[in-house]
Amino acid sequence: MVFVLSLVVLWLSVWMGVFLARKLRPVKDDERVDLDLVTSASLTMLALIIGFSFSMAVSRYDQRKDYEEEEANAIGTEYARADLLPATDGARVRQLLTQYLDQRLLFYTIHDARQLGSIDRETTRLQTEMWSTVQSVAKTGPNPIVGLAVVGMNDVLNRQGYTQAAWWNRIPVGAWSLMVTLAVCCSMLIGYGARPTGGLLFMVLPFLVAIAFFLIADIDSPRQGVIRVVPRNLTSLSQSLQGH
Repeated sequence: MVFVLSLVVLWLSVWMGVFLARKLRPVKDDERVDLDLVTSASLTMLALIIGFSFSMAVSRYDQRKDYEEEEANAIGTEYARADLLPATDGARVRQLLTQYLDQRLLFYTIHDARQLGSIDRETTRLQTEMWSTVQSVAKTGPNPIVGLAVVGMNDVLNRQGYTQAAWWNRIPVGAWSLMVTLAVCCSMLIGYGARPTGGLLFMVLPFLVAIAFFLIADIDSPRQGVIRVVPRNLTSLSQSLQGH
């Protein structure tokens, strides 16, 4: 949708520039040098903004991948530290962690908003039960060994919060507005200063910018598009725990 919409809007912007040049105010010969200078400066600014926005999207994508790895490590570590708890409580914690891991996998793979709401509620319920279990053990017999299990559970809960924050962290609307405005202006300038030959050359800039917009939007959308965060570490951990 981003690609098609960008392509259509920018293509119409180019032809709007052509219309202004041919029908309303043709470019004079002594103005062409100045127009080329303004067009080049505008294209340079557009390229910089697209580059910065692409860098922002990639950094956020990498952050989501890193938190997925950290979350898998935290769950796996706490699963192992459950052996430090009394047998009954340790078995309960391992059972809850297995269920919790299943919910975290669904968080990365489900895209329906209603299902996501159910997943969030179930995740919160499991977090409350897991923390309540280790908390009761710590209160009953506080010691450094039990403290390791408490710290590990705290890491599990924190990593989920960091992951959620990273998924909410998107490119600001202001940055998108600036990119679109610059792209429209550049397209109009190119159409305004183009020679009367026209043809398919008017599609080059709209096509390239539309591809850039599509790629940025795709990377910046965690649940939609082609490029997504695949929970490889969580999947590997789930398979490992099932074997265990």
